[in-house]
Amino acid sequence: MKKTVYLLIGLGFFTSCSAHRNTVSNHVAKQNNRQVQRENSGTNDGYTPLTSLQYIDKYKSLAVLEMNAFGIPASITLAQGLYESGAGNSELARVANNHFGVKAGLSWNGKVYYKDDDNRNDAFRVYNSAEESFRDHSNFLKKKNYAALFQLDITDYKGWARGLKRAGYATNPQYPEIIISIIEKYSLQQLDQPGGSLQPVKQDAAVPAPPVQNSPAPVDTVAQAAPARSKTYAVKQGDTLYNISKRFGLTVDDLKALNSLTNNNIKIGQVLTIAK
Repeated sequence: MKKTVYLLIGLGFFTSCSAHRNTVSNHVAKQNNRQVQRENSGTNDGYTPLTSLQYIDKYKSLAVLEMNAFGIPASITLAQGLYESGAGNSELARVANNHFGVKAGLSWNGKVYYKDDDNRNDAFRVYNSAEESFRDHSNFLKKKNYAALFQLDITDYKGWARGLKRAGYATNPQYPEIIISIIEKYSLQQLDQPGGSLQPVKQDAAVPAPPVQNSPAPVDTVAQAAPARSKTYAVKQGDTLYNISKRFGLTVDDLKALNSLTNNNIKIGQVLTIAK
């Protein structure tokens, strides 16, 4: 009997602790949030809101960096950040550097910011920088329930968007369509291509029609479009030895041997030999 009582008390204590962050008083939440605002530089009286295009230009390199490190399409990461942070203008993005609305949870040991969401005073993660938020988003998607997504091609942004919903990332039934429409409106899928870069897009551009002949070419077409007699290639943003070697029908070892490379590190603008 005593064991049962102790067990019930223990369970009650655990439940109480796990729910604590979501049941703090308004006074505690406001006091905590003021402290976060003082420590973080995300808010100030002279803040100028970002447009969608400014957000894309500011964080596209970061999304490509995460793609190369984790295998998550840059278009997906950037579209999610754009949507969930309101182009970086949301309270969470400005005050907590939280671009993806990630809640604190029991595993989080860092600072928190309280905001009404599914519950009153829900606790959200606070990051020291946008870079930390993007990296935590990548780590979040490495959880087991998202494993199937990494079997998709890196350019299959539609499959990724739909897979995120199936895996439970969002409750909004229209979430895949929202992410896909953002990607296509701003042609973010170009970032998923080897050496991809964004062409200028008007702020009021409508969701584009299906690709036509002058649209960005798929990977195999890019390889065919390369000058047939060219023996060198200049490294572009988003390139890795792996995707360069695939593009020109080489192995990574072949590419390293041709350029006397001792590791896989390359720099933007570096000229590589791609043929003898």
